[in-house]
Amino acid sequence: MKQNLFTSMVANVSASMIFAGVLLFGVTKPSYALEGETIEELRAVQLYSQDALIEMINANTHLDKVVEDRCQLVQDIEARADVLKIPAYQFLWGDMLAWGVCIDEAPERGIGYMEDAANQGLPAALEQLGRYYAKGTLVQQDKERAVVYLREAAALKNLNAQIRLVELFLEGYGSPYDYVDAYHWLYNSVTSDKQQHQQIAGYLAKLEKLMHPKAVREAKRPLDS
Repeated sequence: MKQNLFTSMVANVSASMIFAGVLLFGVTKPSYALEGETIEELRAVQLYSQDALIEMINANTHLDKVVEDRCQLVQDIEARADVLKIPAYQFLWGDMLAWGVCIDEAPERGIGYMEDAANQGLPAALEQLGRYYAKGTLVQQDKERAVVYLREAAALKNLNAQIRLVELFLEGYGSPYDYVDAYHWLYNSVTSDKQQHQQIAGYLAKLEKLMHPKAVREAKRPLDS
C-alpha cells in the first residue's frame, strides 16, 4: 500500500514538473481532442520566433496563424507582449485585442499595444497605425497624424507605408519639405507585383509635378548615397 502511494505521488510530481517545463520552454498547455479527432492528430504548438512572426505580420497572416494553432498560444503571446515587451508580440497581442481574435475584443487596449510596438520602431505597427488614422479605422480619422506614423514606417523601408504616405501627400496632407524623401524611398523601392509597380510609377509622376526639377533629381539618387 505504502509503495503504491509513493509511486502515485512520484508520478504526480513528475507530471507537474513536465507540465511546468512545457510552459517555460514555449510549448503550450496540452491540447484536448475535439470530437472525431485522434491523439495522433494533436501536436504541441511551438512559439513563433521573432523573425518568423515578423514575416507573418508583413504577410498579414499572423492572426490566421493564431487561429490555425487553435488559440493555444494566447497566454504565451500575452506574456511576451506584456512582460518581455517584445515589439512583434506587442503588435500581435494588440491586433488580437483590437479584433477579438481568440480573446474578448478590446480595441482601446489593442491600439495601446500597437502604439507600444510602434514606439519600439516596429515598421508594421507604424504602418498599421498610420493606415488606421488615415481611414478612421477604430480611431478617429486624422490624416495629419497618419502622415507622422507613415513617414516613420516609410523611412524604415516599409513599402506599404511609402505608398500610403505619397497618397496622403497627393491629397494635400503633410509638408512639401518631405516630398524629396518620400519620392526617394518610393523611387528606389522594389516590387515583383506588376500592378503595384504601375501604381508606384503613377504616384511618382504625380508627385514629381509638385516638386522643383532640382528636387526631383536629388530624390532620384540611389539609396544610402
